[in-house]
Amino acid sequence: MGDEQRDWPERLHVVTGKGGTGKSTVAAALALGLAAGGRRTLLVEVEGRQGIAQLFGLEPLPYAERRVAVTSGGGEVRALAVDPEEALLEYLAMFYKLGAAGRALRKVGAIDFATTIAPGLRDVLLTGKVKEATTRTADGRRAYDAVVLDAPPTGRVGRFLNVTEETARLVKVGPIKTQSEGVAKLLRSPMTAVHVVTLLEEMPVQETLDAIAELTALKIPVGRIVVNGARPPLLAGGRVTKAEIKRGLTAAGLPAGPATVTQLAGEAQAHLTRRELEESLRMELAEVGRPTIELPLLPDGVDRTTLDQLAGLLMRGRS
Repeated sequence: MGDEQRDWPERLHVVTGKGGTGKSTVAAALALGLAAGGRRTLLVEVEGRQGIAQLFGLEPLPYAERRVAVTSGGGEVRALAVDPEEALLEYLAMFYKLGAAGRALRKVGAIDFATTIAPGLRDVLLTGKVKEATTRTADGRRAYDAVVLDAPPTGRVGRFLNVTEETARLVKVGPIKTQSEGVAKLLRSPMTAVHVVTLLEEMPVQETLDAIAELTALKIPVGRIVVNGARPPLLAGGRVTKAEIKRGLTAAGLPAGPATVTQLAGEAQAHLTRRELEESLRMELAEVGRPTIELPLLPDGVDRTTLDQLAGLLMRGRS
């Protein structure tokens, strides 16, 4: 393991965040960063959005582990879009030997029926597949050096991750109890960390704080807070006067009429007010006591180049 990966020692990295904070982008960048130097990582999504395929410019992913990227030093990122129906068929074949019979159940709609009336079962199957990939071995070594899960948003991540604990408590015997206990144990072990992605805005920060409190109460390890879309300060001082703006415009040979100066003064004040709010939110996040990384705003969108840039920043642990 390289020096940079030592800062991310866990084997299962769960990435969550309020919708719109860029959690899928951060998950993809983290998978790339952890694969550098000849390592192999698996990037998993469970929400059926095919977000991984879009980020890497690929066709929709099947329910199979496919290589989506190679990294420096011969590293490799594979991806898996977990489908609840396929996961249930796999589960039935593995534990109940219902190969063809399981496929027949799909034809009559029984699979969809089962995951609809028992949504907890759906989450058990999804987390169970993630656990299987995390602990899988091949030829005496782990199949993946790390698994990155693009998890549901902060509003439901606690329920999603805790469903196996609830299932293990309710189901008295059988394979699903054993599987649920195994997943619950992994999620509460040092092998797992839940990283929370946020923006420096009031609602995402509040959801971040709520999610961390919920995960802590559930005894699920919290990793890092990733502040996404951070903007550099545009003004060095705490206040800009109209006179200063006029002098600056004049020195630059630009129009410095009253209307222009007033408009720029208003924009400067709005920027400073925004910065004050952001600093206040940073302080709230700092009080949680978790390591924090800031990633820059990407005004031109996300592509493989920017994903690699974010991967490097994540691995170095700083913006």
